[in-house]
Amino acid sequence: MLENQKFRPASVIGPLGEVLTLETLPPADTSRWVVRRKAEVVAAVAGGLLTVDEACERYSLSFEEFTSWQRAVDRVGMPGLRVTRVQHYRSIFDN
Repeated sequence: MLENQKFRPASVIGPLGEVLTLETLPPADTSRWVVRRKAEVVAAVAGGLLTVDEACERYSLSFEEFTSWQRAVDRVGMPGLRVTRVQHYRSIFDN
């Protein structure tokens, strides 16, 4: 989403086909980031529900952490968000 874009959708379609709204996104105090929650935040930003800055502020994420989630989803989908597979996928794509 463009940072200066005025229109913001009320909902977007999540990674599992469910409707996501600001109210149904993971809570701001989430500390246990499972694959589904990460994918929901990435989908919310991709769909314009949140900006990258808003997502990072809301969830206390660094810009680098959020963009690593985006890259993982872009490259291999939701399985790329599994912490146990990060090094495996990194070795595939960094070559």
